Amino acid sequence: MTSTNDIRRGFLDYFGSQGHQIVPSAPLVPQNDPTLMFVNAGMVPFKNVFTGLESRPYVTATSSQKCVRAGGKHNDLDNVGYTARHHTFFEMLGNFSFGDYFKEQAITHAWTLLTKVWGIPAEKLTATVYHTDDEAFALWKKIAGLPDHKIIRIPTKDNFWAMGENGPCGPCSEIFYDHGDHIYGGPPGSPEEDGDRFVEIWNLVFMQFEQEANEIVGELPKKSIDTGMGLERIAAVLQGVHDNYDTDTFKALIAASCELTHTKAENGQKASHRVIADHLRSAGFLVADGVLPANEGRGYVLRRIMRRAMRHAHLLGAKEPLMHRLVPALVAEMGAAYPELVRAQPLIEATLKQEETRFRQTLDKGLKLLDEATAGMAPGATLAGEARRARGLEGLGCQGVGRCLVRHRRRDGLDRVPWLCLGHRRGRGARAGQGRCAGG
Repeated sequence: MTSTNDIRRGFLDYFGSQGHQIVPSAPLVPQNDPTLMFVNAGMVPFKNVFTGLESRPYVTATSSQKCVRAGGKHNDLDNVGYTARHHTFFEMLGNFSFGDYFKEQAITHAWTLLTKVWGIPAEKLTATVYHTDDEAFALWKKIAGLPDHKIIRIPTKDNFWAMGENGPCGPCSEIFYDHGDHIYGGPPGSPEEDGDRFVEIWNLVFMQFEQEANEIVGELPKKSIDTGMGLERIAAVLQGVHDNYDTDTFKALIAASCELTHTKAENGQKASHRVIADHLRSAGFLVADGVLPANEGRGYVLRRIMRRAMRHAHLLGAKEPLMHRLVPALVAEMGAAYPELVRAQPLIEATLKQEETRFRQTLDKGLKLLDEATAGMAPGATLAGEARRARGLEGLGCQGVGRCLVRHRRRDGLDRVPWLCLGHRRGRGARAGQGRCAGG
């Protein structure tokens, strides 16, 4: 089996051999874009190069970029653990051309790497193009030999990319992998496209137009290429599995979680182990890049991620802080590719331990207050507002323990405590992704 580390290295080595500069991942905190909370795509560190505001001593590049989507517009947090492909932290493999090569070479590189270097059968692949992009359609036929029905024209914004209302934009060409007819789903553009059978593995963006106020006003003087391939998705393909959480890196982290909690990743406990594995990665890398838990901004998002994982550790029966004891497994899996994890390991462990200790102290306090407040109540009863305030319970929503308290008391029939279920309530007037800590 090809390891995830080997796949990452193989991608970078291929493009390095094709004259691309291998660029290390930028930190998760954007250095050149105040509009973003975290780097959420591989092209973000190159944004000013694409727009011409910055020049670099190379015209083609490749990278494996650390990304987080857990706050603001791009927020996958609540889906993590319950689907095959949602993550808060992921790696985006990409190759980029800043006015050098364009569509033909981009498609040639993609097809060569997928089918010749990695040996993916051509019949498992389907390409999409923007519905008016006849050039890309013809190139897929010429380079890959794909039949017409395997090159699908898509008329929606899914196949047209823009940096914003103003600036570079252009059509996309996405490559999909067919996981087989034993999985429900249809090809892109079909009524069954939301199924899991056909999974996008690579997106090629052809930056060729300039737009103003969402209207194309002309062609760019230097056409460019921006591509993105999720490492976790291609690892699943090359390792012969359908679920990202069945790839080697996640299997190792989940195995460590199972060992320390003395539980198995199956049935009702499966999602909890997946949440812990995913959130361990995002929390570890965010701390390594200088983000610490706080009640607002980036630190607030980190605290939400941490406490969601800690809640699942508690649900698995962990009696003592767990997350910091999983850091060695994370470093063993990813430290060679990202030495910042190795350097920051003591800080990551100390931060996780302190945060989980505080979380458990608040949880213990909440359980005690809830026991006192609900003593003698009949099953299905609702705790009145005045009683909540008198017992000091309402403030516990800000400590991220509400869901744990509800889960604890469901076995007693006391499941109608709606104020504890306000998972991600924001402070009044708070901006998306930057509200004060209000839930877990």
